[in-house]
Amino acid sequence: MVRIDTVVTRGGDGGETSLGDGARVRKDAPRILAIGAVDEANAAIGLLRLHTAGRDEDAMLARIQNDLFDLGADLCVPGEAGDRLRLTETPVRRLDAEAAAMNATLPKLTSFILPGGTPAAGHAHFARTAARHAERTIVALAAEAAVNPLILRYLNRLSDHLFILARVLNDHGKADVLWQPGANR
Repeated sequence: MVRIDTVVTRGGDGGETSLGDGARVRKDAPRILAIGAVDEANAAIGLLRLHTAGRDEDAMLARIQNDLFDLGADLCVPGEAGDRLRLTETPVRRLDAEAAAMNATLPKLTSFILPGGTPAAGHAHFARTAARHAERTIVALAAEAAVNPLILRYLNRLSDHLFILARVLNDHGKADVLWQPGANR
């Protein structure tokens, strides 16, 4: 179990932070940027959950938030060696199954969707863009360091999941905001 006795350590005052293996790195290192982007996606989902309390979708989002912490724990210890929590295939498969089940309840798309609609859907779209940002930062990290490939698969599935969830939260597509190409020329 994690135990945090002190939140304010002053260890980062010089622009460095510690990884899970104790190594000190700059706060603008690609690995730290990736961990931060995952944290931002998690926070965006936390805001989304303000609109899903009491709904079935809230339990999915709670699991996703926990998955994202696991994903961050995987990222914070470089390499393959050592005692570490690793993201597994199970959460990726769960996202696939949930997305497929939600998508089966929606009408087929006839246009691209603009972010918006209901407040809940708007927050789901924002969380989706945060997940895509996290994915891009991890692609950059993976270009220079080893990264569990399931992390990229998870984040790719997550953004799709959140897009579909936004449509569900838009009264099952009825409140989707459709793109109208060239409408304002």
